[in-house]
Amino acid sequence: MTPVHFSFSSAFILGLMGLAFHRTHLLSALLCLEGMMLSLFIALALWALQFESTGFSTAPMLLLAFSACEASTGLALLVATARTHGTDRLQSLNLLQC
Repeated sequence: MTPVHFSFSSAFILGLMGLAFHRTHLLSALLCLEGMMLSLFIALALWALQFESTGFSTAPMLLLAFSACEASTGLALLVATARTHGTDRLQSLNLLQC
């Protein structure tokens, strides 16, 4: 495994571990998801550059578009949660009350 692949794999794993273990605030969960998507985007872009094919060049842009949609949806949920519950702590959310 090259150092570049190791760094992107470790960045993705660290984001996944942050998402799994630090679930106190919605904002920290969204930041971990964005870190995971950023590492996936860079890894996919480098993979497309290695193959030097035009068919693979659209995949990073498609992933980036989905990442932007995920970020905007997450921020909208964060604002809605902060307005209704007064906090972004995930322990205060209850699906039975919604």
